[in-house]
Amino acid sequence: MRTAVVIGASGQIGRPVVEALARDGWAVTAASRGGGRDTAWDEGVRTVRLDRADDAALAAVVGDGCDLVVDVVAYDAGHARQLTGLTDRIGSAVVISSVSVYQDGAGRGFDTLGEPDGFPDYPVPVAETQPTVAPGEATYSTRKVAMERELLAVRSELPVTVLRAGAVHGPYSPLPRELYFVKRNLDGRRDRVLAHRGESRFHPSSARNIAELVRLAAARPGSRVLNACDGDAPTVAGIGAAIDAVMGVETRTAYLDGPPAGSVGRTPWSVPRPVVFDMSAAERELGYRPVVSYAETLPETVEWLTGALRGRDWRAAFPLLAQVYPDLFDYAAEDAWRTA
Repeated sequence: MRTAVVIGASGQIGRPVVEALARDGWAVTAASRGGGRDTAWDEGVRTVRLDRADDAALAAVVGDGCDLVVDVVAYDAGHARQLTGLTDRIGSAVVISSVSVYQDGAGRGFDTLGEPDGFPDYPVPVAETQPTVAPGEATYSTRKVAMERELLAVRSELPVTVLRAGAVHGPYSPLPRELYFVKRNLDGRRDRVLAHRGESRFHPSSARNIAELVRLAAARPGSRVLNACDGDAPTVAGIGAAIDAVMGVETRTAYLDGPPAGSVGRTPWSVPRPVVFDMSAAERELGYRPVVSYAETLPETVEWLTGALRGRDWRAAFPLLAQVYPDLFDYAAEDAWRTA
């Protein structure tokens, strides 16, 4: 039986990856900080506790060797070197990266979003041949590029598929963008405001579709870089309408022609230019077809978010989301804007 080790198995992406590989006949070792404490795997999945920062512990999990390592939580060159140091014991690897590595022709990318005119003007769609930021230690994006370069430098010794994920969505997300609409509906807010005429598009990536890409890449080892997104890239207005349909509510939307007015109209998808990625390389090289559409994932996501919010303040339930979007639910500002 083919053997696989999944690092970061208890997270948003790791869970469906373990499930997809197990269904495909792999003997999976699910490695995470909790060691499977908060997960219930099918019979045949082995759970182990792993501190990713401990090189010796990671080497011990790999043991005498495995056919595949899937690394969901590799963030820098140091993490890459942990894997490249085990090339004699790993058959192939699949490692999750991010679409944030891309930059446009003027050198703008995710790292320049806070600068005047810093939003990138990407081609639509963005292919894997698009330039990336320089590798380094300064930002999340530069560290991801450094990780990618380190891994691909040993492609002759270790076949590695790098998957660049978009706006990842699904249960167990630390940054659930869908909360923007779900919480408003739960709070009885039937009026909303969307910037950029509600036309913003920020390509989502279902954790289940990423898991399908992992499964396909595991069956066809090779060294490659692929975008890892859904088959569709809905507008923010379309996302809101789809969530309303799942929750059985009717809402009214006002639109701003341009950017948000302070916090009013700002959502986790609000971008002035489309951010859409080309999935044709994954289709061509792996035979990838999304296993779910964005809308098909929403019932599960809405149910999970509703349960996570029950009896809790949203900031306590999702501290990372609150840190990134502290004014996500500034209802007073919205009411003031409507009456101005």
